[in-house]
Amino acid sequence: MKFSIAAAVLATSSLIACAAGAADGLVSVPVSQLKWTALAGSGGIKYANVRGDLRGQNPYEAFVLFPAGRDNPTHHHSKSLPTVVIQGTFYAVIDGKRTEYPAGSFYDLPAGKIHESGCVAGMDCLLYQYQSSGFDFVTK
Repeated sequence: MKFSIAAAVLATSSLIACAAGAADGLVSVPVSQLKWTALAGSGGIKYANVRGDLRGQNPYEAFVLFPAGRDNPTHHHSKSLPTVVIQGTFYAVIDGKRTEYPAGSFYDLPAGKIHESGCVAGMDCLLYQYQSSGFDFVTK
């Protein structure tokens, strides 16, 4: 099943707004209001914050857009990194085993877990990620 970026972002934004409404007040981010920012030195990866700031030190929620065929080097994150794949097929190589995550998949990388990851060629990968504090990318 193929998704358009706009439809996927809109659908996920609606879910965020509904889920967040009860505890923290309304969060409403129509796709037309997303502000995409290039992640410096990342080879074309972009992000759009929906709560907090991916580049800050506090909890955040953001959409992340990986160019098709973009691979990350071996690395880890100092905090758990829950991820929902909305479009494309993302992959991770953990303990020597490659797992592919097509649209609709979820995974949660534990803090400190060394891995490789990237977006399979053919279609950009749109991800929804959140962490308890700012994003980091620690290369091995």
